[in-house]
Order: sequence, then C-alpha cells, then structure tokens
Amino acid sequence: METHDSDENSHDEIERNYDKIEIYMIKLSKKVEYGILAVRYIASQKGRKVSAKEMSEKMNVSFEFLSKGLQKLMREEIILSHQGKHGGYLLAKSADSISIADIIEALDGRTAIVDCFGGIDAKTCDRTDVCSIKKPLMLIQKKIDSIFGSTSIDEIMKSNDPIRKQIINI
Repeated sequence: METHDSDENSHDEIERNYDKIEIYMIKLSKKVEYGILAVRYIASQKGRKVSAKEMSEKMNVSFEFLSKGLQKLMREEIILSHQGKHGGYLLAKSADSISIADIIEALDGRTAIVDCFGGIDAKTCDRTDVCSIKKPLMLIQKKIDSIFGSTSIDEIMKSNDPIRKQIINI
C-alpha cells in the first residue's frame, strides 16, 4: 500500500497529540480488539507459527476468549491453523491485504453506527419517511467503513504506538 506524506504527517500529528484527542463514539468490541492484536502479533512473527497460548500470555488476554476469536478468523480465512507439536497460527495472506474491516466483519459481522442501517430496525423503523439524519449519518458510516476498509494490519504494524513496541519486544 502506498503511503503519502500527508498521511504520514497526519499519523505523526495524531501520535504527538494522542493524549489530547477526545474520543466520542465508535467502540470496537473486545473480540475485535483482541482479534486485531492477535493478527498483528502473528504478522510480527514473520512466518513463525504462534500458539494461542503464547498469544494469550504475551497479550495478557483470556486464552478461551482469544481461542474463540481465532477460530472465527480461521473460518474467514484471515489466519491459518497448523495442528501438532510444532503447530500454531499463521496469516492466510499478507498483512497489507488484511484490513481492520476484515477482522471486524469476521468477529462481529457487519456493524453500523445506528440500528436503522441494517437488521430488524431497518425494516421496522416508523420514522423512515420523516427522518432528517439518516442521510448525513449514512455518509458518516461510509467514511468509517472506508477508514476501516483501507487500514491494513501492515499499517498497524508500522505504527509507533507503545503497545506495538511492548508486544513486538516481548
């Protein structure tokens, strides 16, 4: 994936001001958070098979909870599992071709910022004809989808955040 100077400058600016950023809304589930951490950790091992036990210990997360997420990531062909004494997990494809959206969809399914964009509420909402915020929120949803869809694990790996340093240096 090609990186532009403006993207790098923007990323550097975010890192410098991270403690000043106010976060308002989007919250990823623990499944997704652990999934991103696990895929990033597997990618950092550069082809070495990694066990779920190793990941749970290095990332300080529940082995059982992590294992369930790894199974879903495997079913969606984001990671591969090799059984046996020297088994473990590997990426199913390159880190630059796995997006955050891929992981979110594998673990939580398609999600939206408001219920009326999908699921049961989309069919039963009685305000559809008079709703004045659906179109603006749909534009926001598209931007969010675009960001998650265009952000790869490779980009996350290149980030200079302290969590990455902690996990990689363990």
